[in-house]
Amino acid sequence: MDGLKVVIIGAGIGGLTAAIALSQSGHTVEVYERAQELRPRGAGISLWSNGVKVLNRFGMGKDIAEIGGQMDFMQYLSTSGEVLNHVNLHPLIEEVGQRPYPVARADLQAMLLKKFPGTVNLGYRCLSVEEHGEQVTAQFENGHKATGDLLIAADGVRSSLRQYVLDREVHPTYRDYVNWNGLVAADEALTPANTWTIYVGNHQRASLMPVGGDRLYFFFDVPLPLGTSAPPELIRSELAEHFKGWAEPVQTLIERINPEQTNRLEISDVGPVDRMVRGRVALLGDAAHATCPDLGQGGCQALEDVYMLNHFLLTTNISVEDALKRYEAAREDRTRSIVKKARNRAEVIHGKDPEVTAQWYDQLRQESPSDVTDAIAKTILTGPLQ
Repeated sequence: MDGLKVVIIGAGIGGLTAAIALSQSGHTVEVYERAQELRPRGAGISLWSNGVKVLNRFGMGKDIAEIGGQMDFMQYLSTSGEVLNHVNLHPLIEEVGQRPYPVARADLQAMLLKKFPGTVNLGYRCLSVEEHGEQVTAQFENGHKATGDLLIAADGVRSSLRQYVLDREVHPTYRDYVNWNGLVAADEALTPANTWTIYVGNHQRASLMPVGGDRLYFFFDVPLPLGTSAPPELIRSELAEHFKGWAEPVQTLIERINPEQTNRLEISDVGPVDRMVRGRVALLGDAAHATCPDLGQGGCQALEDVYMLNHFLLTTNISVEDALKRYEAAREDRTRSIVKKARNRAEVIHGKDPEVTAQWYDQLRQESPSDVTDAIAKTILTGPLQ
């Protein structure tokens, strides 16, 4: 189908990539974002090879390579700094045909904004949608209305349009741990420049991952009850208490973080939901299948959504509704599996069953690096781009 008018709600990774892809396919695209300014949720993101391949498909391969970190190895360490497992990622890269790129979210968002030929309308909070004949209209809080041939709801984990598609409310579910994340200058005292380093123990994690600009994306995970909080000035002391006695690089990292630029997030997920489409309205990305970040596939799944949605709009011509139903059918099993797999991994990492977590620590010591890369490759190659 050519020359459709597409209304996209949400200017995150999924919404902006969809805007780029659909514009390249000859459609007219309008993007609306409820925020007054674009500020990414979280400091960094690991884009595994399946997500990078989607960006390659839409002409952004060189761009993502320029802003992404060069990650050649990953290593798991104990709280004392003992190496539990050291994994060379080159066999994985050769098997799947693409290097992964950890990237600062602000850099990724800036790249996508530059590639989108249109304008993102900021400060537009969508209140409702209404379908009428062969069109759909979004109604915004400021009184504006946007009408198109289809509407993509890419408005995130707390989507305001998910209820319309599902005909029921589905709220995010807290997964029992808090994540702190941000960026620091790269330094060999923290981790080798080409290595993703993960310290594990006490059902907690401290992680350092290379991103572009000689920086490291860091995160800490700690199981905590819902509703805990700390003002920025207490974040460093809070982390120091949780990670007391951990290896020296972890202590150095805590000293170097900028508390004012450190995010503190209560981690939730959504779904699996039983549908992604209603008529001419399609959910995309976190609005349909927000995952725990423990698998590194949240952003990648939004990008896969974009690829498949664009594919069916290009290759089927029965109707918009038909193309969207094909998109839904193509994504259902994949996204369900990823949500469940990421949730299970979060539970293993963060001690939902302490015995299972202890077994995982033992497994890290014993499993071969190829077992690690084979598991990652399986997740990547189960997607639509081989």
